[in-house]
Amino acid sequence: MSYAFPTPVVEPKTALVIGLMLLIIGVITLLLAFRGMIQHKTTIHPKGATTAIVRNGLYRYTRNPMYLSLTLIYLGVSVAMNAWWGLLLLIPLLVVVQKGIVEREEQYLIRKFGQDYLSYKAQVRRWL
Repeated sequence: MSYAFPTPVVEPKTALVIGLMLLIIGVITLLLAFRGMIQHKTTIHPKGATTAIVRNGLYRYTRNPMYLSLTLIYLGVSVAMNAWWGLLLLIPLLVVVQKGIVEREEQYLIRKFGQDYLSYKAQVRRWL
């Protein structure tokens, strides 16, 4: 086990409390994001055909609440387990998500919804 978690970042109880709080916030964020997509009868699958631009709920503040929630969950697990290497890997993970998924999805949405999506994009931040 010492290979996976060689050096604690903070005191284990503190790490667990902070990690669990991040995890809970991430799960709640994910559920609220799903709710918005389901209410508008559009897909929650990244490769599925989008039928609507969701603009209410969390989507008023971030265009990517699902990816934000998954980031919070990942961060929460890494902190709860006191895994500094998990925190370091978050940066390349976010670069891959940004370049490999988010930017592709944005191009798809521009092609599909045109000015309507561009208007939404100009009003709401990508992440926070």
